[in-house]
Amino acid sequence: MSYAWPGGARLALSLVVNVEEGAEFNIEDGDRGPEPVDELGITLKKPVRNFGNESNYAYGINEGAPRVLGLLDRYGFPATFTAAAVALERAPQVARGIAGAGHEVCAHGYRWAHQLGMSEEVERDFIRKATDSIAKTTGARPVGWLSRYLHTAETRRLLSEEGYLYHMDDFSRDEPFMDRSLVKPMVVLPYALDSNDMKMWNAPALMPTDWLTYAKDTFDWLLAESVGRPRMMSLGVHLRIIGRPGRIVALDRFLQHVSRAEGVWVATRRDIAAHYLSIHSA
Repeated sequence: MSYAWPGGARLALSLVVNVEEGAEFNIEDGDRGPEPVDELGITLKKPVRNFGNESNYAYGINEGAPRVLGLLDRYGFPATFTAAAVALERAPQVARGIAGAGHEVCAHGYRWAHQLGMSEEVERDFIRKATDSIAKTTGARPVGWLSRYLHTAETRRLLSEEGYLYHMDDFSRDEPFMDRSLVKPMVVLPYALDSNDMKMWNAPALMPTDWLTYAKDTFDWLLAESVGRPRMMSLGVHLRIIGRPGRIVALDRFLQHVSRAEGVWVATRRDIAAHYLSIHSA
């Protein structure tokens, strides 16, 4: 079935801002060890606090959030903030800033934790706690879900049963699709790892200019390809990563590039999913 994006747009662009800071692993929260995702690549296996890494995450809240929100406001682009619920509980000013600017908050777990290994009962509770928490901190119930990569075979079914509109844990294509294997079919909005700013943590040699070139090339290719069929692009960033002075400029230049293009619909994932569902629900 052919379809079109609103206003005759050919390419839907989803800007995704991950908010994980404050919800990462920490022995102070009863975890067995500190958060292993460290920009320096230092993994501590002993049950001690990594104060340096904790402050690196705090940077995302203190400095990264205002910069990213300010940049989105400058261009007038809506974004989807995939937030671990506890992160927003501990940074209510960020929750207010996101909600006040009209951005969407998508659930990124209750804590920033892998769901793999959870029983169905535990995972359902994990989903419900995240849902209720985000509804309280932002004033709106989340309708989308992104796991911390590792999830279970039951995750999508549980999300469908809990009333979610869309699921992001998929990397299989550059457009939405319907998962009709569920009793209540669900929109799947594929995400993208290749254009994610996490590359600048995981690959120290990758500079912001390299990331920018890759993001712009991805955008240009999909926009050209969209002449023949509707396309969707995801660009994922993190407060603590892209929010650094030497990296935020790359996001600025990408948004400049987007603002000059025609045939592009910059939208929240909630709006993309709702539009797609409206013409594919039958």
